[in-house]
Amino acid sequence: MRTDDKLRHPAEPETAQALPRMSRTRGLLFGSTLVAYVAIVVAVLTTSKLVTLDWQVMMFRPYKQWPQIHAFLDYFVVLGQRGPTAVIVAVWLGWRAWRQRTLHPLLVLGTSLLLLNVTVGSVKYGLGRLGPHYATTAGSAELFAGGDIFPSGHTANAVVTWGVLAYLATTPWVRRVTSVIAALLALGVGMTTIYLGTHWVSDVLLGWAAGLLILLALPWFEPLMASSEQWIRSAWARRRGTAVLPATIRPASPAMAASQVTEDSEADRDSLVVSGRTPNAAPGVPHHTVRPHTTRHERSPVTPAGSRRPPAERSARPGPLGQSGAGRGRGTAG
Repeated sequence: MRTDDKLRHPAEPETAQALPRMSRTRGLLFGSTLVAYVAIVVAVLTTSKLVTLDWQVMMFRPYKQWPQIHAFLDYFVVLGQRGPTAVIVAVWLGWRAWRQRTLHPLLVLGTSLLLLNVTVGSVKYGLGRLGPHYATTAGSAELFAGGDIFPSGHTANAVVTWGVLAYLATTPWVRRVTSVIAALLALGVGMTTIYLGTHWVSDVLLGWAAGLLILLALPWFEPLMASSEQWIRSAWARRRGTAVLPATIRPASPAMAASQVTEDSEADRDSLVVSGRTPNAAPGVPHHTVRPHTTRHERSPVTPAGSRRPPAERSARPGPLGQSGAGRGRGTAG
């Protein structure tokens, strides 16, 4: 890109946090789920055939048709109850937050439960629908009668609580497995409430849709969760009187600190050598007398008897092996 192009199209600051964009698949799923949510509410408000189905299933009384599984399903439905499931998942995510040194898993759980309470709770108390056990008029939608069962809180809570584990999965394979497990748990909890007669069929359908909408909307709240985590860390640091380190800075380990001390001591020793002073040996560091280094041609081999280099005045070479000193002298003189 040329310079003039850069001037015409300046880059956005890297620090700006843009709202996460949904993929096309997630967007289609969110849109279709929202349409289904609105359609279910309208169908109940208009007392359509969905309400007729509600009454037919209620009059069928599944808990009387299959009483042998009643005891088991009484315990199984607890997997959709907000208190126990929130504690179980919070313990697991708390351990993950401690291992990863981040509050993000707990913030995701807290945000999803807050959205669940606000959205599902407002519709529950706004429509005020009575449950099957408290219905008064056959064929009626039982709306605005002081109830609080539409949509099903057990079902929506099962979708959100167990779905958060899939949302926080770190690998695609784990995400697929946890998504299937969460879907089966949510499906089972919803069908169990219909079996026990505590919810209408339309309650469960709307609960599934409400929980899925919350999970699909969680990426939009990621910037808010990141800001909340930074604020919590800053508040905790102010309380303890310490400074907050950036995410990219890590405290030096003892090994790194020892290495830094060694490098500093070597630098000090080199400066002392240059100035002509002898540094004191550090504990555990071998110390040798400082002496200037010489090149190879400046050094001469030394023996206990002295240097092996011949004197400059001796120019005559020794004669053949076996001749005496006098013979050598006569040969030279003649």
